[in-house]
Amino acid sequence: MLLKPNLSWTANQNKSLPTVQVQVSLQENHLQVDFTVEEPLDCFRAEVREDNGSCWEDSCVEIFLKNPSNPLEYFNFETTSRGFMLAAKGASRENRETLPAEALAKIQRTKQLASVAGNLICWGMTVVIPPEIFGLKSFDGVTLEGNLYKCADKSKSPHYLTAFPIDTEKPDFHRPEFFQVLLQG
Repeated sequence: MLLKPNLSWTANQNKSLPTVQVQVSLQENHLQVDFTVEEPLDCFRAEVREDNGSCWEDSCVEIFLKNPSNPLEYFNFETTSRGFMLAAKGASRENRETLPAEALAKIQRTKQLASVAGNLICWGMTVVIPPEIFGLKSFDGVTLEGNLYKCADKSKSPHYLTAFPIDTEKPDFHRPEFFQVLLQG
């Protein structure tokens, strides 16, 4: 799957944008999401140095998923190129509950070391999420709905890419009404 920019969003206009390929799969009873990113140097930022920090300000890939055990809430898993993650849950953008360190420790993050090729920085991230994060014993028979994103709000060249379109005036990833089916277990 290729993440795409919404070109009606001013932030994405008249600039070189990252290219992001994503593979979503169920492996040995866990959700695995593999991101491969190539982004222009002015799109890249790597300043966040802790979990549950402001990951969206850095070069970041994001997984937003409706909670299959409670469809009134959704999770966001936002991971920087360095592997730091912000993970939270809630019904809307407001009043999000960040996941505690014990839960974050159960989510594997494997990074590909960033490399420079011409004017591009190439990096990758694999995120592995176990079903217990959602209060499930397995993903068998579960439909996972959500959206996947790439952003870097505080880079020299902020940008916003999505797997599924978001029909809003400006970038807004906290919009579960635009989630679509990512995977069926």
